[in-house]
Amino acid sequence: MLKKRNVGFTLLAGALLLSACGSSTSGEESAPETIRLDYAFYSPTSLVLKESGKVEEHFEEQGIDVEWVLSQGSNRAIELLNSNSVDFGSTAGAAALVAKSNHAPIETVYVASDPEWTALLSNGDIETIEDLKGKQVAATMGTDPHIFLLRALHEAGIDESEITIVQLQHNDGASALATGEVDAWAGLDPHMATQEVEHDAELFYRNQDFNTYSVLNVREDFAESHPELVEEVIELYEEARKWTLDNHEEATAILAEQADLSEEVAAIQMERNDFSNPVLEDEHRDALIGAGVVLEEGHLGPAASSVEELVDELLNPTYVESVVGSTSD
Repeated sequence: MLKKRNVGFTLLAGALLLSACGSSTSGEESAPETIRLDYAFYSPTSLVLKESGKVEEHFEEQGIDVEWVLSQGSNRAIELLNSNSVDFGSTAGAAALVAKSNHAPIETVYVASDPEWTALLSNGDIETIEDLKGKQVAATMGTDPHIFLLRALHEAGIDESEITIVQLQHNDGASALATGEVDAWAGLDPHMATQEVEHDAELFYRNQDFNTYSVLNVREDFAESHPELVEEVIELYEEARKWTLDNHEEATAILAEQADLSEEVAAIQMERNDFSNPVLEDEHRDALIGAGVVLEEGHLGPAASSVEELVDELLNPTYVESVVGSTSD
């Protein structure tokens, strides 16, 4: 049984209570009975926040229950958001973009981290992108690793039809690589780090610029009805992010325990995450546009009138700008 750690967000506690008291007269719809958030092993900040118990502690003051739901990948988080099973979901930025192009009722409101969480892995027989021709490559459709693979192929001038993409969830793709069922895998941490440490898998293609950011999305209807609660959730995420920066070793231990990882694997994953900037800025917009240009050829849905317009419809920086303006160091 995982024991609750003393993850203290004391600096913000007073501000959160004030915002909670003030929200009752704000004119928005009455508070929901439950706020539903996902957590994900690829989002260490979500694990720290869940482990802290601060979300439950905060919303108990308003008579709101909290429900946590595990996301096994960006595609699963999108499914949870689309089906109204969660109010907040953790995804890669590009995965949210693809979902938005298919009319997903979401907006991206927060940057959890800037990770190098995906790369292309093999067991040594494949050393370059060109070696993938005619090979089987595992990937989880609609996630950053899948989009990373498409961008790598595009950069190398290789058509997607020249390889066979095997649709597998991230953990199954890792297992398929380890057993030799596929020739390569578009990996995602922590499974990617596990393959490196435990199976000597090689990251034969890396490109930090092709990794899109780890973001938090909210359902549009929830944000429209409860904008003050969106800010409160972001405030809590902000404290978890700051605590993670100040308590790196303990945050790594939380990741290891929650995701059932060795300390070595968890440390590798944490080292590949930059938690320094939570605000949606031009760099995030540019990263999504770069991904979207490649995805235009058959991977964006009918809602994509243009990549730039789609990105602007997805990103809503107003909440985090409001929060960081009042809570930044």
